[in-house]
Amino acid sequence: MDTIGEPWMWGAFLAFVLGMLFLDLLTFGGGRAHRVSVKEAAGWSAVWVGLALLFALGLWAYLSESAGRAVADAKALEFLAGYLIEKSLSVDNVFVFLLIFGHFAVPSEWQRRVLLYGVLGAIALRALMILAGVWLVGQFSWILYLFGVFLLITGMRMLVAAEKEPDLDKNPLLRWAKKVLPFSDGFRGERFSVVENGVRLFTPLFLVLLLIEASDVVFAVDSIPAIFAVTTDPFIVFTSNIFAIMGLRALYFLLADMAERFHLLKYGLAFVLMFVGGKMLAAHWVHVPTQASLLVIGIILAASVIASLIATRPAYKEDRHGG
Repeated sequence: MDTIGEPWMWGAFLAFVLGMLFLDLLTFGGGRAHRVSVKEAAGWSAVWVGLALLFALGLWAYLSESAGRAVADAKALEFLAGYLIEKSLSVDNVFVFLLIFGHFAVPSEWQRRVLLYGVLGAIALRALMILAGVWLVGQFSWILYLFGVFLLITGMRMLVAAEKEPDLDKNPLLRWAKKVLPFSDGFRGERFSVVENGVRLFTPLFLVLLLIEASDVVFAVDSIPAIFAVTTDPFIVFTSNIFAIMGLRALYFLLADMAERFHLLKYGLAFVLMFVGGKMLAAHWVHVPTQASLLVIGIILAASVIASLIATRPAYKEDRHGG
């Protein structure tokens, strides 16, 4: 499959990812358990978004010189559209993470370590699924229509179930783990397992990690087909996905205390999936430019955010004033 990604570009990007993850580990909490403040999370969110935009600018500048202005414009827009899709869908991860942490009553100062491992697992998983997806699209171009149907159905299901919360106690992975693994009677700080009386025991925090990783699998199944609606270039698909994932932990801590104010965003995400699915199904008859896709997705997300803020404003004001 055609791609702009030369070997040195792949190598440089992977080195950048590893370097930023190492820096993130050292500075975003380091080795100590602590509650991540909104200011800290906002700062890191701005860093990740800024780096994604700088990457798009650098990609555009390089391609302008090496491949021409038309290719540079097209690929930069594809990256931005893919990044916006992945970034917006990652918000749904935040709602699920909140549900999982709340269900297990995980103290906020221990959540950062779970999410760090969750992000690392998500990066490895996305890499494998993107490779598989690119191969499938390259071998069977008609599979894009199946992706479109899948996203359309997923969006409709998300729309219907937007106000419903899953019952974690009935989660099959959780029930299986509790049945086959020995667990401690409570948390042991940030540790996932401990040895007590000569026996290896897993802590409830390990169950939380299992559910976080499982949720990443579910969201990858939704988000990776979605990006193929705007590009099939493996380098663009991979880089836009990874940039969105790397900012997920900061996004979680930024929204954790005010997620209820954005509850209508779930409807917006459902419409984004349906739009992307419809675009893929109609691609043979109607060509939707990448600029138009960016605009439509941006309008949907902005409208759902504004509607959420307006809808929750009275309750928010009442809470602030202790009413």
